[in-house]
Amino acid sequence: MRRSYTDIMEIAFLMDDLRQIDPVWDTTAHIMYESNQRGHEVYFLEPHDVYVRKNEVVARMRHISVTKDASIQAYWAELIQCLDKEELIFETVTDLDVLFLRKDPPINYEMLEFLGPVSDRVFLVNNTLGQLNGNSKAYILNFPDIIPETHVSRDPNRLKKIIDDFGGAMVIKPLHGHGGHGVIKVSNQDQENLNSLINYYVKAGKPYPERRPIMVQEYLKQVKEEGDVRILLLNGEILGAMGRRSISGDFRTNVHAGALAFKHEITEAQKEVCRRIKPKLRKDGLFFVGIDIIGDKLVEINCISPGGIPRINRFNSQRLETKVVDFIEEKISASKQDNAKKRFPQVV
Repeated sequence: MRRSYTDIMEIAFLMDDLRQIDPVWDTTAHIMYESNQRGHEVYFLEPHDVYVRKNEVVARMRHISVTKDASIQAYWAELIQCLDKEELIFETVTDLDVLFLRKDPPINYEMLEFLGPVSDRVFLVNNTLGQLNGNSKAYILNFPDIIPETHVSRDPNRLKKIIDDFGGAMVIKPLHGHGGHGVIKVSNQDQENLNSLINYYVKAGKPYPERRPIMVQEYLKQVKEEGDVRILLLNGEILGAMGRRSISGDFRTNVHAGALAFKHEITEAQKEVCRRIKPKLRKDGLFFVGIDIIGDKLVEINCISPGGIPRINRFNSQRLETKVVDFIEEKISASKQDNAKKRFPQVV
């Protein structure tokens, strides 16, 4: 029998293969560690582990049973041993208290389709519908007055005219991707390469309906000197932030692309960006999100597997993962209390 939620929660983390992760710098690893430290039951699964049995959504999971108070490296080594054990836990997803959806992009549509019907009966971080809406870079178009000039099209001639008319450097981005992959800077000063790049990105050789729409966005010059800012939001509130700047001449500021992360104090303009997007994020069930800001312009929202906690922790001597687990404990506690009131209404 499951113990009371006041003592323990059952928390599952759906992610890519944990063996490929450096736990020192991985956000999911730190949240898992904190969950284990508090005595919660922690499970791990991958997208292919979700299936349907007798009309119920079920998952095959590994139980992460580890020693408390180990270093993050020792904890991870013991965790990997749990993955190597043959036994699997088969559990109805709605028996879980929390399911963290932390798979790196691209999203797994089949997995989200399976979880969608039970998204109101288990706390998902982040909500399936919210992830479906927010996984594209086009999600920032919900906030047109706080983003750089942005266009999306699959027509090479239209895209080339946009860049020619703009007259300065612009950035081409695939609508789906992460870590800066496929993001390039272009200019109308290089016509020959510009045509080739646009045709390649939209797959111009295919019939128009089969082409791939791409985003073309104003290049913000301050990124070269100042870099950008990654801000983590928890339930719409600022959790922490760090600056990122390229040190290789690359205009991209993604840490995975070789950028340098550094301590950052959030400006009032950046706080205002966070305030503007907060209601929409909450409405869409996007509880744990990373946003990227250049100057005072929002350039990207990452709701699939936002990272940054370990680095921000080091810059500010914090443990932000404790606030994340505090938040889910509060959500589950409130949910249980609401359900109890519905089952046992007070007699007046």
